[in-house]
Amino acid sequence: MQQRKHYTAEQKVMILRELLENNVPISQLAEKYKVRPNDIYNWKKKLFESATEIFMPKKPNTKQTSAEQKKIEKLQAKLKDRDEAISYLLRENIEIKKSISGDD
Repeated sequence: MQQRKHYTAEQKVMILRELLENNVPISQLAEKYKVRPNDIYNWKKKLFESATEIFMPKKPNTKQTSAEQKKIEKLQAKLKDRDEAISYLLRENIEIKKSISGDD
């Protein structure tokens, strides 16, 4: 008894492309690639059943989106803290300059 040969996705696509683009009969492809005709029919069926997924708009990955949102919020908080620190330092600088020049 022969073991079944396993084909990669790339090999299956190559065989199906030859079938669909070049109109090569399934019997010839089966003989050429030593595949059972039923396998080719099943691959073709699977291809067309999942083809609609290719053309559907992609939904954003909510896990990635929430992680990105958390990162954005963290960076915004960091910027706010820096702005407050800069503001404080500028006020201090102005007060020091006033005290030095005696503009109280």
